[in-house]
Amino acid sequence: MPNRVLIADDDRAIRESLERALELEGYDVVTAVDGVEALTRARRDSFSALVVDVMMPHVDGVGVCRVLRADGDRTPVLMLTARAGTPDRIAGLDAGADDYLPKPFAVPELLARLRALLRRAGQAPDTTDTTDVAAADKPGAELRIASLRIDALARQAWWGEVELRLSKTEFDLLELLVRNEGIVLDHATVYGEIWGSALAVDAKNLAGYVGYLRRKLGGVGAPLLIHTVRGVGYAVRRP
Repeated sequence: MPNRVLIADDDRAIRESLERALELEGYDVVTAVDGVEALTRARRDSFSALVVDVMMPHVDGVGVCRVLRADGDRTPVLMLTARAGTPDRIAGLDAGADDYLPKPFAVPELLARLRALLRRAGQAPDTTDTTDVAAADKPGAELRIASLRIDALARQAWWGEVELRLSKTEFDLLELLVRNEGIVLDHATVYGEIWGSALAVDAKNLAGYVGYLRRKLGGVGAPLLIHTVRGVGYAVRRP
C-alpha cells in the first residue's frame, strides 16, 4: 500500500502543486485548507506523515502539531513556513514537529525530507521510485501546464503542436520551474539546481535566461507563465 500523506496549506497553488508532486512519486495524498480541517482529517484517518504549513487560518500549524501530540498522535510532521527565523523554527519543533522547511523550497528537497521522516518512523517510503527525486526522470513521465508539454527523458518541450527550440540551460530551467508549479523558487535554489552552485551565475544572468524563455514561449503564442517575485525568485503559474 502507498504511504498516505496529509498536506495542510491555505495557499491553493502550493497545496495543489505538492499534491501533484507527491502523487507522481506514488503517495496517496489528502489535502486540507486550514488547521481545523487538518485536525479533523488527522483524527479521523490514519496517515504516514503530515506536511503542515505554519501560517493557516483558525488553527495554525504549530497549534495543529501541539493538539495532535497532546492526543498521543506520533505521526511524523514536516512543517512549512515563510517565517525562517530561529524563534519560529524552535516554536514548531517544540510543538512536536519532526522537521522544518522554510519557504520558498524546492520540491525535490521536500520529497527527500519526507522520505527521511518515513525512514526514521520505520516506514519504508513506498513510492513509484524511491531512488529518484525527480518525477520527470521516470520513463514515460510528462510534465504539463496549460498547452505546454515537457518530456524530460527526451529533453523536448512543446506549446500545443509547436516544438520549442531551447538550449540546454533554457530547457533545464523551464523543467525545474514547471515541475515546481505554483512554488516560488528563490535564486539560490535555482542556481544550485541548474548550475550546481550559487556562485556559478549572478542574478542578471539568471534574469537573462528567464527572459529568453519568456520570449520563446510568447513567440509560439503562450501567455505569461513565468512570474517574477521581486527580491525572491521565480514561479510558474497556470494562466
